[in-house]
Amino acid sequence: MKVETNYIGTFNDVQLYVRREDLIHPLISGNKFRKLFYNLQYIQEQQYTSVLTFGGAHSNHIAATAFAAFENKVNTIGVIRGDELMDSKLWSPTLIQAHQWGMQFVFVSRNDFRVLKTNTAYWQSLYPKAYILPEGGTNSLAIKGCSEILTPEDICYDFIATAVGTGGTISGLIHANLANVKILGFPALVGDFLRQDICSFASGNNWDLINGYEFGGYGKITPELIAFINTFYRDFKIPLDPIYTGKAMFGILDKIQSGYFPKGSKILFIHTGGLQGISGVNAILQKKKQPLIQVYE
Repeated sequence: MKVETNYIGTFNDVQLYVRREDLIHPLISGNKFRKLFYNLQYIQEQQYTSVLTFGGAHSNHIAATAFAAFENKVNTIGVIRGDELMDSKLWSPTLIQAHQWGMQFVFVSRNDFRVLKTNTAYWQSLYPKAYILPEGGTNSLAIKGCSEILTPEDICYDFIATAVGTGGTISGLIHANLANVKILGFPALVGDFLRQDICSFASGNNWDLINGYEFGGYGKITPELIAFINTFYRDFKIPLDPIYTGKAMFGILDKIQSGYFPKGSKILFIHTGGLQGISGVNAILQKKKQPLIQVYE
């Protein structure tokens, strides 16, 4: 699959490129397309009639899974974090759309979600004929799909960078095994626990995580971040989301300016999509009377 790569510019004598995985599909974009590709093949081969998965109110994974399964005539069950969302008046645009694509919801409290999202036996006892897909879609088949983001020609880059959520995408990039190319992940979650998760999926020492660009934690959004996303879109006509890619790109440019990357380096940033959640985020910002993300306004 040929995916467009854009040259952004040279900053502090470092070249920056963006692989536009967000353009793969209008509704199943970026790493969600890659993660679901082989999982859907397996679901069809094994003749599963439903898939059960997990996520929050604005989850890109929930939206992508609902649509992909709908297109393939597979039923979906979404275990959603936040039992207050039993009131459909509180549904995000993501949940409304997923429901329109046929997804049935099971709402659980945040505490229960934390425990139950990894309790496969529990969900199999309730839905014995369902294929259980982890939160974020990360499993061995997802990593296989994400490994195909890179090609042998990408050996021309010195660094390949990506946002990190559950660790599936960066694990796939590590699996691509491009010699002498350093893989860098910018986590969306505070804490270094992701290293252990990534090590369980991928081996090798050609990667690292760069913390410090979480803007307060997962799902936290500041006016500074929104201003950066809007300026980046104005200058380069590439939309970024505020949960993953916006924070990662902010981190990359900050690291370039601080001299982290050797002069003459070439960086490839993998745009993992996630843009469907912008409308829901803007709705929250509007209620708080905070600046909005202008990408699609």
